[in-house]
Amino acid sequence: MWVISAEMVLICIFDKAMQNLEFTYLSKNNIAQIVPLMQDFTSNKYSDKVLLDRLKAMFAYDYDCAVILLDNQLIGFCGLWYQTRHYSGKSCELDHFYIDEPFQGKGYGKQFRDTAANTDIPMTKILREYPRPEILVNETEYGLKITALRHMKNGLTHVRVTNQIFPQAICIPMSREMTITQWHVPIDNENCYWYSVFTSFDKPVNKRLMREQRLQEHTVPDYAPRKNAENNYNYDPREQKFETYTGMGLDINVHDQWAVEGMGPIQDRTQEHLGRSDVAIIRYRRMLRQAIADLLSHKLDQLPMKDYATGKIKGPLSNDAITKTSNWEKASQAADFDRRNLCPWDASI
Repeated sequence: MWVISAEMVLICIFDKAMQNLEFTYLSKNNIAQIVPLMQDFTSNKYSDKVLLDRLKAMFAYDYDCAVILLDNQLIGFCGLWYQTRHYSGKSCELDHFYIDEPFQGKGYGKQFRDTAANTDIPMTKILREYPRPEILVNETEYGLKITALRHMKNGLTHVRVTNQIFPQAICIPMSREMTITQWHVPIDNENCYWYSVFTSFDKPVNKRLMREQRLQEHTVPDYAPRKNAENNYNYDPREQKFETYTGMGLDINVHDQWAVEGMGPIQDRTQEHLGRSDVAIIRYRRMLRQAIADLLSHKLDQLPMKDYATGKIKGPLSNDAITKTSNWEKASQAADFDRRNLCPWDASI
């Protein structure tokens, strides 16, 4: 079974200027297409033959090359390295990436990766170099506040705040400008509807384009996924061998769906062995079991998120910040307030 962390998820949302963008992979046989851009990237330090030989050799060591096309023109590339770690299993890291000079500064490269807080440090670099965060979990009026602290050099700490909204929602910082709130609403004992709410603190979300992207993977009017267990999630062994790691396309939602549904409709959690990094799961299950007990005992006044005060809850804070270790909590809150104050709509709380 794979465990997919919220911090591993890359979701690309394009505005109107990016509607003609296409992301794809290059195989070893057509990797020569990026050599002209690689020459720009390396300031013409090596010959075409040296670069091509090195690129082809890299494919022998679990390497992939993703490229970005604008109106079928190659304008950027990004290296991907796959590896297995003893503490996390299979993982993928972004390596070098480059956008052709005429297209730099237009936000295309941000589709490959985001940076942490108000820095130029890639999130992938932070997650790679500080893979074991200190995880703090606090009960709140809405559920759980989950804080991951990555203590860096020079007295700095990267602070990432995610929220579990009881009983079945989670609010995740996708980037400095956007959060996603995922709400799983049960419809019977084995199925649920999955709602995603995107909140942008900068430019408006392109609703029409996002709907078009979702309809490519879902049917209407039931919004059921086209790739599902009945068709083996469109798994293609050839694609897995030459193009993607999973063989199930590029949509991370399909990968999540497969990972969750692959365990079956009812999973025996007594067979799990939770560890230190699962502290938020442990706290949540305790809350859930207590709520079930209160419901069975008709103690409805003890249930969380059921009184009139719930309607007055605002937020919650979900963001990432890099700050001095000695003052990380206040600085994280200040970063969120600054983002809200600069927001073009009233995001005050």
